[in-house]
Amino acid sequence: MSQSGNNPTQTVIAIIPARYSSTRLEGKLLLPINGKPLILHTLEQTKKARNINRIIVATDDERILEVILETGNEAVLTSINHQSGSDRIAEVAETLPENSIIVNVQGDEPMIPPHTIESAVDVLLNDENVLMSTTCETINEAKDVLSPDVVKVVTDENNFALYFSRSPIPFPRDEVKTHGTLENALRVNARLISSFKKHTGLYVYRREFLLNYTQMGQSNLEKLEMLEQLRALENGIKIKVVEVEESSIGVDTIEDFERVRKLIEVK
Repeated sequence: MSQSGNNPTQTVIAIIPARYSSTRLEGKLLLPINGKPLILHTLEQTKKARNINRIIVATDDERILEVILETGNEAVLTSINHQSGSDRIAEVAETLPENSIIVNVQGDEPMIPPHTIESAVDVLLNDENVLMSTTCETINEAKDVLSPDVVKVVTDENNFALYFSRSPIPFPRDEVKTHGTLENALRVNARLISSFKKHTGLYVYRREFLLNYTQMGQSNLEKLEMLEQLRALENGIKIKVVEVEESSIGVDTIEDFERVRKLIEVK
C-alpha cells in the first residue's frame, strides 16, 4: 500500500452532476419525496459517506441551483453544452485543488448507500497507482441480464475492468447450446444469473486524470455501446471495479420514481 493512501490531507470532493432535462422524466431531480426534492436526498446520502470532505452540485439549471443554495449547500452553474456528466464535473474540477480525488455521484440516485461511495473512494486513497474506480453489484433477475439498459461488466482477477457492455457478458456458451437461447438458459438454471455483474454509475477519479480523460476524443467502442467508460479502456487506462452488496436505484422513469418514493417514505 502506498503511503499516500494514508495521507489525511488528500481532499475528497463529491460532485453531483444535476441536469434538469431528462429524456424519460423531465425535471426528475426536483420531484418531491417526503417534502424534499429528489436531488436533496442524493446529497444527504452523499454527506453520510465518512471519507467525503466536500460536496458540490454541478447543474445547468437555475431552479436546481436555487434549491441547493437555499438549503445551505454548495452548487455551481455549469455550461448547458456538456455531452456527459464527466464533462460537467470536469468543468468544476478545473477550479479545485491539485491532487484532489473527485467522486461523480449520480444526481438521480436518492438512495445511494454511503458505504458504496466509501468503498470506491477507499480504492484511490489506498493505492496511488489507481486513477479511476467504479462499482458493480450482482444481478438477481434474468430481465436485467437481457436488458440493454442494464450495463454489464467483466473484470480480471485483480478486479480491474476488462469490458463494459449492454450485451450479456460473459456469454455462457455451453448453457445456451443446451437450452437453445440465453433466455431459456437463465430460466432453467437460475444460478447462472448471479454470474453477471451490473455496472453502477458511481465513479471516482484523480483530478488530473479526469481533466485529461475528458479531453480525449470519443472512442469507437464508446460510440457503439454509448458507454463513456469504454473511452478509458480503449486508451489503456485501468478501471478498478469494487463489488458492493447494497444496491441503489437510479430514477429514469416515473415507475422508478414511484418505487423510490415509497421506499423512502416507509423509512
